[in-house]
Amino acid sequence: MKPENMTDKDKLLLVSCGILKKEIAFLIRKNNWPVESRFLNSSLHIDFDKLSTTLSSTLRKFKDRSTIAFYGTCHPLMDQIMEGSKTIRSPGQNCAEMLLGKTIFNRELAGGAYFLLEDWALRWDEIIRKTFGNTPEIIKDIFKGDRAYLLALRTPCSGNFEAQARHAGQTVGLPVKWMDVSLDNLETVLNSIISTKLGKQ
Repeated sequence: MKPENMTDKDKLLLVSCGILKKEIAFLIRKNNWPVESRFLNSSLHIDFDKLSTTLSSTLRKFKDRSTIAFYGTCHPLMDQIMEGSKTIRSPGQNCAEMLLGKTIFNRELAGGAYFLLEDWALRWDEIIRKTFGNTPEIIKDIFKGDRAYLLALRTPCSGNFEAQARHAGQTVGLPVKWMDVSLDNLETVLNSIISTKLGKQ
């Protein structure tokens, strides 16, 4: 069946973290992949219980569909969540690795990077408060004790979030560096799980 002749129920269902929503939606359109997407709130991963409950319930809701998932190891039981739903997950530790590729990701991580994507930068205060509370000095101590800089990742789909990134850096007391990133590695990751799932049907 050709993608253009498919109904939504015939398509693969991609359940994904919303942090790269714009990029993933762009790649689905670009490649005319037979995929329908459902994006979950990217802040779920700061609460393991909410992430597990929301992801599991979403996969159960669509148990009659052929599903794939774009998630890293954001939950310690992520593989068990996938097994329970017969869903395959994108290979990768997290969204930054799947966007950058392992080599660049590991290099920057070793250099002390905290990866900042647009979706989080736009909601930074909300996410930081939920994670660490409203204690500015403690937040700075935590970040500066572990990380050396915020690395803002700008993709071809990104809007202008320079002001929000600067604010995030001030909040945690770290300098902000920028990296322009293509969608090549992300496209490879998505194509891999789509092809694998289609091959198993």
